[in-house]
Amino acid sequence: MEIKKHPKSNLENYSKIFMQIGLVLALFVTYAAIEKKTYDRNIGDLGTVTMNAEMEEETVITERVEPVKPKTPPPPAPEKIEIVEDEKEVEETVIESTETDETEAIEVEEIVEVEEVEEVVEDVSFMIIEDVPVFPGCKGSKNELKACFSKMVQKHFSRKFDANLPNELGLSPGRKRVFIGFKIDKNGNIVNVNARAPHPKIKSEVIKVMKQLPKMKPGKQRGKPVGVKYSIPFTLIVE
Repeated sequence: MEIKKHPKSNLENYSKIFMQIGLVLALFVTYAAIEKKTYDRNIGDLGTVTMNAEMEEETVITERVEPVKPKTPPPPAPEKIEIVEDEKEVEETVIESTETDETEAIEVEEIVEVEEVEEVVEDVSFMIIEDVPVFPGCKGSKNELKACFSKMVQKHFSRKFDANLPNELGLSPGRKRVFIGFKIDKNGNIVNVNARAPHPKIKSEVIKVMKQLPKMKPGKQRGKPVGVKYSIPFTLIVE
């Protein structure tokens, strides 16, 4: 047996009516929202704000201390003026004359002569001397005289030094350095000869040889003869 609905209880018959009512309500709400009027909000006057108002700073008042002024010394007492009566005699100060008479003898003190002190020039190095010492036979300019001096000293050492001495002393084979120094004094003589060698006997031989150097023409500084210091190294070959 089928159950049949009553035609009045079927809601599908009213669906179109409900839809039309909904559309009408939606249109009404939309129209009401469009037609609604709004008004601008008026804000009351808050008054004029002054931004230039300066803040008052608190001033600290300090007590000013007056410096103590030194007391002014009293003025000097005026000189006492002595009043002399007209009848009173006043002694006058007599000023002696410094002028001399032609007949008066004048005593002259003895004049002491001052001797001129000769300027003492210390010894000068061979490298900076103005006028270098001249080895006998050397000629030319300052640089040429320097080169000739060193060459002749080396030649003298090579000729006079005993070359067999280092081998006789039993030194180890190789090159041995010898440093020699001496001075050419104001008269051109060789003095103050000293040496540094690998053996005392070699040192003695070197000093003996260098003392045999000939007399030189002395070096000059500022036009005056001076002592000149000279040094030179030598190399000895021990076989």
